[in-house]
Amino acid sequence: MGRLFGTDGVRGRANADLTPELALSVAVAAAHTLAESDRSRAPLAVVGRDTRASGEMLEAAVVAGLTSAGATVVRVGVLPTPAVAFLTAEAKADLGVMLSASHNPMPDNGIKLFAAGGHKLPDEIEMRIEAAIEANAITAWKRPVGAGVGRVHDLLDGADHYVQHLVGTLPDRLDGIKVVVDCANGAAAEVAPAAYREAGAEVIAINAEPDGLNINDECGSNHIEALRQAVVEHGAHLGLAHDGDADRCVAVTADGDEVDGDQLMAILALAMREAGTLTGDTLVATVMSNLGLRLAMSAEGIRLVETKVGDRYVLEELRGSGLALGGEQSGHIVMPAYATTGDGVLTGLHLMARIAATGRPLSDLAAVVTKLPQVLINVPVGDRTVGAAAPAVRAEVERAEVELGETGRVLLRPSGTEPLVRVMVEAATEQTAREVAERIADQVRTASPATT
Repeated sequence: MGRLFGTDGVRGRANADLTPELALSVAVAAAHTLAESDRSRAPLAVVGRDTRASGEMLEAAVVAGLTSAGATVVRVGVLPTPAVAFLTAEAKADLGVMLSASHNPMPDNGIKLFAAGGHKLPDEIEMRIEAAIEANAITAWKRPVGAGVGRVHDLLDGADHYVQHLVGTLPDRLDGIKVVVDCANGAAAEVAPAAYREAGAEVIAINAEPDGLNINDECGSNHIEALRQAVVEHGAHLGLAHDGDADRCVAVTADGDEVDGDQLMAILALAMREAGTLTGDTLVATVMSNLGLRLAMSAEGIRLVETKVGDRYVLEELRGSGLALGGEQSGHIVMPAYATTGDGVLTGLHLMARIAATGRPLSDLAAVVTKLPQVLINVPVGDRTVGAAAPAVRAEVERAEVELGETGRVLLRPSGTEPLVRVMVEAATEQTAREVAERIADQVRTASPATT
């Protein structure tokens, strides 16, 4: 078995790569691994999912696996990933399970695991779970019988509890703000509009009618065209777009211009520093963040700490260093005072709170970051490792770095969730960035052609 966990859990094409049998095995191994410290009681697990049709099938498999390991399961239904993390912590559960492939298309699905406290798993724990599955340890574990078999309960007010928590983090109401929210036909379809309305905003919700098949379908944080149009048509102050499991948020201004995660982090960092809550005047971001964010934060006297790509690594740095804000260019924003993982709805609320507090439009707030032209090419490959590490590819990267000097940079990395190699180039001009990125992408394609 190859590496099972990617940068955000186990992910694959539902019922092909990610089968019910695999989901059951992961659930059993996770129950034993994450609840092994206390055998005096039944483990407690919280299970949620997004709106994908395959989530129903995989939820049944996960629940079967957990209960066969003796765990008590609390099903919370369709909720955002951060809501499942929040409820895992609130319930003092031993583990949480979220069934979602986030921003991926509908045929995919995934299993995201949370440890006690609602925290994502470190690499070490994921490796132990993988090792248990690979060693077929599941068949060796003693299965409970009779009263020892786990029971299943449904939590019906989890969404309300989560919304109240989110709104309770705001210092002031959002009355007078008009916002369009694109729910990606996903897990935020009910929660996001409810939270924004509860906080006082006037809300127009689009792509908020999930049918199991339309999640992320030309909508949400990866497809903001409809949001741009709706914001302008409705004369809204801003638009917010979430992905399928609502752990991301990107925004658009009243004129329909995109505001990405880098700009959102900068806006929130300045707000938190002003409030005295930006610990150490430090922001945590990944290596994918635009050089413009680094320059903007430096000019404002805010230190920027870099991590590997993946909000789990941002989270680890935040927790390990006791810091208060971090995130990714993609819109995963983490505020540890209020959430244990990236939370798109929480981000949207605090962004609007900054607009309300300053009286400044989003376009003005976002202007603190001047982004360098950045080109990202996702290259389909047969083997992610070969595509990224081939000598010809490395040679082309080194050539590009010499060519760009201090006026840009190159980042090459295999995707943690898909058969892709991501080629990112920043340069002084769009043309230079694209030319360099295409040269590197061509070498990647040659080194590891995509399989059909």
